[in-house]
Amino acid sequence: MGSVTRFDRAAEHERTRAALGAVVPRLVRLLREVPDPDAASGVPVWSVGDVGAHLAAVYLAYCSAVSVEEAVDWDSVLPPGDGPLAERLRAVNAESIRLLGGQERARLGDFLTERGEAYLRATEGIAPDTPVAAPWYGPGRTIPLAAATGLMLSESLVHGLDIARGAGLPWAIGPDEARLVIGQSMPTMMPLALDTEKARNLSIAFDLAVRGGPRLAVVVDDGTMTVTRDAPPRAYDCRITVDPTAFLLVAFRRTPMWKPIARGRMRAGGRRPWLATRLGALVATP
Repeated sequence: MGSVTRFDRAAEHERTRAALGAVVPRLVRLLREVPDPDAASGVPVWSVGDVGAHLAAVYLAYCSAVSVEEAVDWDSVLPPGDGPLAERLRAVNAESIRLLGGQERARLGDFLTERGEAYLRATEGIAPDTPVAAPWYGPGRTIPLAAATGLMLSESLVHGLDIARGAGLPWAIGPDEARLVIGQSMPTMMPLALDTEKARNLSIAFDLAVRGGPRLAVVVDDGTMTVTRDAPPRAYDCRITVDPTAFLLVAFRRTPMWKPIARGRMRAGGRRPWLATRLGALVATP
């Protein structure tokens, strides 16, 4: 069945916090070097400035989740009821672009610095499995602190790439950063983002092995998904071995799957290797 990479939850969360602390000044420098904030970005219909505004809203949202000083009236932003995840996130994204426009965009770098530092201060010493409020994912929804930190890191890295592509500037996502995002956020977010209709009547077990760790057992069972680290040995339908950065970019639809496959950075095995392409189709990316 292959070896399982064991990990220390608290130590890995501290590494993720350190990675987030390091990426914020990189983002700030990138935003200040952008020659044209109205240029198209790597996100369809969003300008480079729009992506920066969205990032500022992400930082504000997670600060509000861990600090009463950053409270947000989510009822005025989110659609009523428990609608689909994609619909709720689209509403938040649209509001963030609307609110953080005009003159506010001139100080996006300062905003990111302030909120990034505030998040790290507010979460220092808190256990990684502590639940934090995340109403944008659903009424009353909470996620572990580790997932929140991993999501802030993933948003920073991936949207930094979107800004850099639009501005024609360099931006790197290192393998260690990608491993932290995958290990901290994906066990929580993949089940939340599951397309339950596509997953109905399916029963598939994936062994997702990231080179250098982590290793995730991804089990789809009739409209539900569980993602487990350090899973006990079991039979899998499909084993997917991936380079961490390549997998992150494919998962967030920033590069087509065929590119890392052609370069040997993603490969499938096991008794039903052809199922590998189903995993990406089952998990939505709003």
